[in-house]
Amino acid sequence: MEKQSFITNDAVVLGLLMLVLAFVFKTSSSSSSFWKKFYGVVPSLLLCYFIPSLFNSFGLISAEASGLYKMASRYLLPASLVLLTISIDLKGIIKLGPKAIIMFLAGTLGVIIGGPLAILLVSTFNPDLVGGAGPDAVWRGMATIAGSWIGGGANQAAMLEVFGASGELFTIMVTIDVIVGNLWTAVLLYGISKADKIDAYFKADTSAITEVRDRIENYRLSILKIPALPDTLMVLAVAFGLTGLSHFLADYIVPFIQSLPAHWELDRFSLDSGFFWIVVLATTFGLVLSFTKARQLEGVGASRLGSAMLYVLVATIGMQMDLNSIITNYKLFAIGGIWMLIHVIILLVTAKIIKAPFFFTAVGSQANIGGAASAPIVAGYFHPSLASVGVLLAVLGYALGTYGAWICAILMQAVAP
Repeated sequence: MEKQSFITNDAVVLGLLMLVLAFVFKTSSSSSSFWKKFYGVVPSLLLCYFIPSLFNSFGLISAEASGLYKMASRYLLPASLVLLTISIDLKGIIKLGPKAIIMFLAGTLGVIIGGPLAILLVSTFNPDLVGGAGPDAVWRGMATIAGSWIGGGANQAAMLEVFGASGELFTIMVTIDVIVGNLWTAVLLYGISKADKIDAYFKADTSAITEVRDRIENYRLSILKIPALPDTLMVLAVAFGLTGLSHFLADYIVPFIQSLPAHWELDRFSLDSGFFWIVVLATTFGLVLSFTKARQLEGVGASRLGSAMLYVLVATIGMQMDLNSIITNYKLFAIGGIWMLIHVIILLVTAKIIKAPFFFTAVGSQANIGGAASAPIVAGYFHPSLASVGVLLAVLGYALGTYGAWICAILMQAVAP
């Protein structure tokens, strides 16, 4: 049942979210000593999530009644992916080496084995908490979190369909997914401010990342110019034109895949999800354009507009969080916390072994936990020119999400009391 809120008009909600974003970025770029100290402790991106979550938690707005998240995820996200990848230095990213992929796969492994291990640990002192039968079996709900934490919303919906968690259980699990995931994002954002010290401790070599960052930044400066109206309209035409094309093609691809023999089990790779194809196609179009003259659109602010669209999405993600549910379901949140802790431990151990830079740790984790919505944001928080690395890893997460979540669910079912 939808909760009542003070503001029900989405136009007003969008205006409120834009005011929040403007306030955060205006104050974060302020020369005031107070704001400099404040943002030295609290990352600006965290506020873009947290303030809208307060609006939702206190009933000012209602995420359930709003259509803004769907609008942002279906329209603004693919458009931003086009613009963030249009200036990508693919050869440079390849030169980053295998550590980015290794850290991403370590994050995936952490989710797959973290779920069953969390159930095993909790069952030793409170078996009823991770028990249940039929559609209310906790492992069924946790399977949907696994889908989200390895891939994204499409993978989560696939796990709900496959394992059939009850509506009430799924609602709780979605809240755990969003809040625990965003709390971990907050930790990562804080870690970014200490990245140099972390890299020194891990004895990580960051020279390849620095080289790619500088190369992209130098290219951007070489083509930079003050955009005129035709320039801005061209950027928007490319972004939303290719977003429209992605939707158009997805509307034909998905029914075709659904018509193929069921024993091919393409749904396990989210290949029957329209959202998956929209994200993949938009990213692919951006990559193709990066080899053409369209790459020069970066000089008139392509990635800047793409980042603005992403931050609107971030605000709509934040408004999905209801902090009150932590109090009412705190025991189940403990399971999510343990699960996330296992994911983190595996990431950090892997990073220590291969001496991976914190950039790969953070982006590899978010490409799993946050998907295409937050991986480029976290990557861009290191430096705007690195956002495309997050985009590419997030797409890999969508491809592996349902398969990895299915394995996780089977393991959780096997160990559930």
